[in-house]
Amino acid sequence: MKIILAADLKDGMVVHGKSGNREEYAPLNWGLSPSAEPHSYIAVMKPKYLYVADLDRIGFCGDHTETILRLAGSVSEMYVDRGTEIPEEYLPSPIKTIVGTETIDAPFEEFEGGYLSIDIKEGSVIPNGEEPAAFLASVADTPFEGFIILNISSVGTESGIDRGFVERLRAVTKKPLFYGGGVRSEEDLRVLADAGFDGAIISTAVHKGAIPASLIQEGEFC
Repeated sequence: MKIILAADLKDGMVVHGKSGNREEYAPLNWGLSPSAEPHSYIAVMKPKYLYVADLDRIGFCGDHTETILRLAGSVSEMYVDRGTEIPEEYLPSPIKTIVGTETIDAPFEEFEGGYLSIDIKEGSVIPNGEEPAAFLASVADTPFEGFIILNISSVGTESGIDRGFVERLRAVTKKPLFYGGGVRSEEDLRVLADAGFDGAIISTAVHKGAIPASLIQEGEFC
């Protein structure tokens, strides 16, 4: 299973997020990196795989695309959510564009490749309020390369993983499936790996020492 470092970008900095309250996100200057400037941050963290969320572009108040394109050369694979609404907004390969249910504005069938992020708040997919496993089943045959289960309510909370929940999700699709939000320990990583997930997106637990930084640098958990 891939171990992917998450980096949320806001106002030119890597910020620490919690529970999706984006207006309260502040620069991540208390963790393993002495700098929240994106390039310096990645140089210190040295992840093999990187997930980037451009919160300014998602919120229609800025754009970190130039920074993202430069960062792409520093990692083996990069997954980017920048509020993509339509297929024409995909970033060039090898960057893997993420299309979030929060922002998508075209039929799912029009997208080719990339990852669909199933954005969840308070147990329901946003913005339509569907049950996550049922929603994933409804989009499983769309042309996306894979799917991300993003539990926004749990981001930054270290709330842990519900084994039954992730097992139900994994049973719905054979495509690559990642999980982000609330991963707090290596035990949680084991739950996801045992359930058959292909990737875990983490940040807070690494900075607090609950998950060793070596795992994001090696990029694998087995």
